[in-house]
Amino acid sequence: MRLEEEFSHCDNYDEEEEPKTMSQCSIGALQQQQQQQKFVVVGYALTSKKIKSFLQPKFEGLARNKGILFVAIDQNRPLSDQGPFDIVLHKLTGKEWRQILEDYRQTHPEVTVLDPPDAIQHLHNRQSMLQCVADMNLSTSYGRVGVPRQLVIKKDASSIADAVDKAGLILPLVAKPLVADGSAKSHELSLAYDQYSLQKLEPPLVLQEFVNHGGVLFKVYIVGEAIKVVRRFSLPDVTKRELSKVTGVFRFPRVSCAAASADDADLDPSVAELPPRPLLERLAKELRVFGYLT
Repeated sequence: MRLEEEFSHCDNYDEEEEPKTMSQCSIGALQQQQQQQKFVVVGYALTSKKIKSFLQPKFEGLARNKGILFVAIDQNRPLSDQGPFDIVLHKLTGKEWRQILEDYRQTHPEVTVLDPPDAIQHLHNRQSMLQCVADMNLSTSYGRVGVPRQLVIKKDASSIADAVDKAGLILPLVAKPLVADGSAKSHELSLAYDQYSLQKLEPPLVLQEFVNHGGVLFKVYIVGEAIKVVRRFSLPDVTKRELSKVTGVFRFPRVSCAAASADDADLDPSVAELPPRPLLERLAKELRVFGYLT
């Protein structure tokens, strides 16, 4: 499962630039290297931006020392003709790529595909993405995990104010695109302070009641039994004075991306304190029960 809500200054890469990779390794040489050194071979299909941010030389060297070899997938050749791979790691979109992966999984069941297309599809829709957390209704002695009250608007911006009124949502509201497909637009957030401004929003979207959270959020990454938590700067708290004086819609291109890290910031301890480990472990367990983690 990938949970990701990432300011525009985080995108400093050219998507069109061709990445330099080690994909030129022939299949025969790759097989020989696997046999000699017993590498776990990870075939990757990523955007050039992700390759630059993720596959740093230091990281690839560390992985190789741990017996993990990253090999670029040539998107101009049939996937089944490449490899052999132990894992296929990808972050591409589109129906054609989805079908390629589905076919590959049928013919290569021994290869782990991260993530399976059907699992990704579930997370592409913010309504279904958050519904699993709402369904869990997780509450322990260490804390509670929930979702702010929300409303899905699929069309007709002129009707948003009435829908919000009927649902009893309290302003200000955070507006998020319904589709979370990794595009720049899908990362845009808006904060609407008054009823009149709601008509300026662009459906389809999800509206959520804004909850003050100290201007910091936590991103939780779960892989197997490993749990990693990072702090990121987020939208600032809204005061009662602002609510009485501020109107309009404020747009935020990207929030909580890696460049907005708050891990080394001098924060109020009440804001900076990480969620209790037992609560996160329980969350991971429940997500597996509901089938959202493997």
